Amino acid sequence: MDISNLIIENIANPHELERIYRKEPEAFKKSISYTWKKNPNSQVLAVWYERLYFKETVNPEKPSLFRKDFLSMGILAILAGISTRVILHFVEQQAIAPINLIFGIVPFIAAYFVYNNTPNKKVLYTLASLFLISGFYFNMLPLEQKDSIILAYLHLPIFLWVLLGLAFTGNEYGLGSARLAYLKFNGEFCILYASMAISGMLLTALTMQLFRMIGMNISEFYFENVVLFGAAALAIVSTHLVSRNLKLAKNIAPYIAKIFSPLVLVTLLVYLITVIWVGKNPFSDRNFLIVFNGILLSVLAITIFSITESSTDEKKNISSYINFALIVLALVIDSVALSAIVFRLSSFGITPNRLAVLGVNILIWTNLIWIMLSYMRFLQNKTGPLTIQNAVTTYLPIYGLWAAFVTFTFPLIFS
Repeated sequence: MDISNLIIENIANPHELERIYRKEPEAFKKSISYTWKKNPNSQVLAVWYERLYFKETVNPEKPSLFRKDFLSMGILAILAGISTRVILHFVEQQAIAPINLIFGIVPFIAAYFVYNNTPNKKVLYTLASLFLISGFYFNMLPLEQKDSIILAYLHLPIFLWVLLGLAFTGNEYGLGSARLAYLKFNGEFCILYASMAISGMLLTALTMQLFRMIGMNISEFYFENVVLFGAAALAIVSTHLVSRNLKLAKNIAPYIAKIFSPLVLVTLLVYLITVIWVGKNPFSDRNFLIVFNGILLSVLAITIFSITESSTDEKKNISSYINFALIVLALVIDSVALSAIVFRLSSFGITPNRLAVLGVNILIWTNLIWIMLSYMRFLQNKTGPLTIQNAVTTYLPIYGLWAAFVTFTFPLIFS
C-alpha cells in the first residue's frame, strides 16, 4: 500500500506512525510532506512535518508580489480574461458555439497547476493533447441544435473537469489522497469564487447606477468587457488563493457541509412525500423525470461534498448518519429514475437523450451502492472514513470516461 495512504489510515495511531517511519524513513519523510500539504488542518501531520523538515523551514520565504506562483497567477488571469473576451466575439458572430467559452478558463487553471507543480512528460503531453483535441473537435461539429450535439456540449464540462483533476494531481493522479484533495479544492474554490463574485456583482450594480445618473447606459459594454473579463480572471485568482491554503474557504467548507446536509435531507423527504401525495409519475411525465434526475445529481453533489470535507480521523457522529441517509435517499431516487428510463426506452425506443441518461444513472447507481456499503462498514466500526472517501475518489475517472464517450461519439453515432 502507498505510504501516504498508510499515514492517513493510522493518523490516530502514534505507535504505528512511528513504526512506519523507522521502517522506511526516507519514503515516510517524502510522504509526510505531500500528505500534510493535502491535509493542512491535521495537527498530527503538522507535528510530523515540523519534526522532519524543521531545518528547511526555519527561514520561510516571505510573501512577495514577485513570487513565482503569484506572477504566474497574474499572467494567467489576464490571459484567461482576454481569451474569454476574444471567444465571445466569435460566439456573437455565430462562427463558433457558446460552449467554447469554457476554453477561455479551464485550460488556464490547468496551466496554473502544471506551472506550479510540473508533472512528468507523459502527464503533460496527455493534458496538452486532450485539450487541443477537444477544442478542435468541438469546432468541427455543425452549429445545429441536434440532441446528440447538445449532449456533447453538456458532457464536455464534465470531461474537462476530470482533465483538470489530472492537472491538479499531476504525477500523483493514481493516489486516492490526491483525488480527495482535488474534490476538496473544488468545494473551497466554489465557496471563495462565489464570495468574491457577490462583491463583484455589488460593484457592477453600483457602477451601472452611477452611469445611469449621468444619462449613460454602459451595460452592454460593461458586461462584455469588464464583467466577462473579471469572471474569467477571478477563476484563476480563486485557484491561486485556495492553492495557497487560504483559511477562509478551508475553515468554512466543513461547516457548510454539516449545515446543508440535514437541510437537504429534510427538504427532499418533504418534497418526495408531497410528490407521492399529488400523484406525480416520472414514468409518464418526461419533464418530471428530468427534474427527478436533477434532484439526484444535487443529492449526489451534496453527499460527496460532505464526505470530502470530513476529516480523515473523524469518528462517526450525527453527520455520518445524515450522510448515510442522504446516500440511501439518492439510491431510492436513482432506482426510480432508472426504472422510468428503462420503461421509456422499451416503450418509445432509443434516442440519444434516453441513452445518455440511462448511462449516467447506471454509473451513479453503482457508485452509490459502493459508497453506501462503505458507509455501512464505517458505521459498524469495521473501517475508517478513508474507505468511504476511496469509494468516491476511485470512481472519478469512470465519470470522465463516460463524459468523453458521450462527448466524442454521440455526434458521430447519431449524426
